[in-house]
Amino acid sequence: MKILLAGCGDLGRRTGTLLAPRHQCFGLRRDPQNLPETILPIAGNMTEPRVLTEILNQGFDVVVVTLTPDEFTEQAYRQSYVAGANALFTAIERVERKPSLVIWVSSTSVYGNNQGDWVDEQSPTNPTSFSGKLLLEAEQQIQRLSCAHSVVRFSGIYGPGRTRMLSQVRAGIGRPAVPEQWSNRIHSEDCAGVLTHLIERFAEGRSVESLYLATDCAPVTQHEMRNWLAAQMQVVLADEMVVQNSIRRCRNQRLLDSGYEFIYPSYKEGYLALMAE
Repeated sequence: MKILLAGCGDLGRRTGTLLAPRHQCFGLRRDPQNLPETILPIAGNMTEPRVLTEILNQGFDVVVVTLTPDEFTEQAYRQSYVAGANALFTAIERVERKPSLVIWVSSTSVYGNNQGDWVDEQSPTNPTSFSGKLLLEAEQQIQRLSCAHSVVRFSGIYGPGRTRMLSQVRAGIGRPAVPEQWSNRIHSEDCAGVLTHLIERFAEGRSVESLYLATDCAPVTQHEMRNWLAAQMQVVLADEMVVQNSIRRCRNQRLLDSGYEFIYPSYKEGYLALMAE
């Protein structure tokens, strides 16, 4: 298949590397010079409908969108996710040959604060943060596409280059046991694995749902996770209380039912591998 990886940052590159042995992968970025050799570069702005229309006219079977805002601000999120979703909708409506499948990467922040309850694909969305609200607005535009589409909501991504938690624990920053503050995690290698898995399912003619919650199999409290990491790193923690606005436990049963097998089923396997590096 001919696959367009739009955005093509860390997750796009990882996904393209997994797909390249079997599919022709193209990476769309404003500056695509640093892409792996297995991903063919396309220079362009994902948020410009005219440019995106010209690119989609080259004919792609699958489009995978993994956008990254320049900064954590409302304006940056709107210019990235909302503008990107609008541009993609416009471009797909314009082209004669539409993609057979669009995969749009989103986040579990669209759920809002669930007071520690479990959430899955059937749970209502009630975001309170600007990021969650804008991500949901982008999702709703993708759900209007006239071609097959799937939104993948990733929980907190960690992995190479995403080591903020390790840095905090190394600095001795812990969290109290009460009130419970839940953390939901997924390793970046599993993010790429999930996207590849869904594309391969589609290539084999099997069904792909319109929504997946992608998280590992072990939601854990901040207190328990940080204490476990501290024991591995042999550091002493001092509990610091912070306000956590989004407290929930994420369930990945739909993803497991689709046949995906996690590389890192929990934070323990993932962080042990990360610390070994």
